[in-house]
Amino acid sequence: MKIDIEDVLFWMDAIRNSDNRYRTLESFWKGQVKSKIWLIEALEKHNRSIMNADVVIHGGWNGVLSSLLFNSNLGIRHITSIDIDRTCENTANTINKRYEIQGKFNSITQDMVTYKYDKPPYLIINTSCEHINQEQYLEWLSNVPKSSTVVLQSNNYFELDEHINCSKNLEEFVKKSNLKVDVAETLSFEKYDRYMIIGKKQNV
Repeated sequence: MKIDIEDVLFWMDAIRNSDNRYRTLESFWKGQVKSKIWLIEALEKHNRSIMNADVVIHGGWNGVLSSLLFNSNLGIRHITSIDIDRTCENTANTINKRYEIQGKFNSITQDMVTYKYDKPPYLIINTSCEHINQEQYLEWLSNVPKSSTVVLQSNNYFELDEHINCSKNLEEFVKKSNLKVDVAETLSFEKYDRYMIIGKKQNV
């Protein structure tokens, strides 16, 4: 994947202007970036028909995934990035400043569990499934429109206190999510495995 240098410069602005530079830099850790590129490559492989897509990202954090999506070969029209941490909003808007100016990106502070969709987006992404308990996770899934393609990521990194809903393996994550699954994959790192599902809600 080639990244536009103008975007890299805005990444540097976001880090420099952050009130917590270390926390912002965490967004660019090797595991974080590799997980996001893995997600994008899976979408490029299995959803080649994506054109002019509206995307909603839950747990969008500092907006790095959004920036990478805009740099991908996918046809992204607009991304809404949602995170419950209000300190992420300005950082995400800076990282995606080019696209915010063009009206293609916005970051909002909200709890993903209570988020309501104005209309079904083509693509819904949640790479933070381990950060909410199973009851909240099922409530969040219940609000997902049936017509939207859903991309989910979780992991088995139980050591972090903020990881309150990890899965032991890919099969457990699939069972927890109850989707009609098109793609189910594992990406292994030194300390943990990351799991990804792409699919749609069951017609039940």
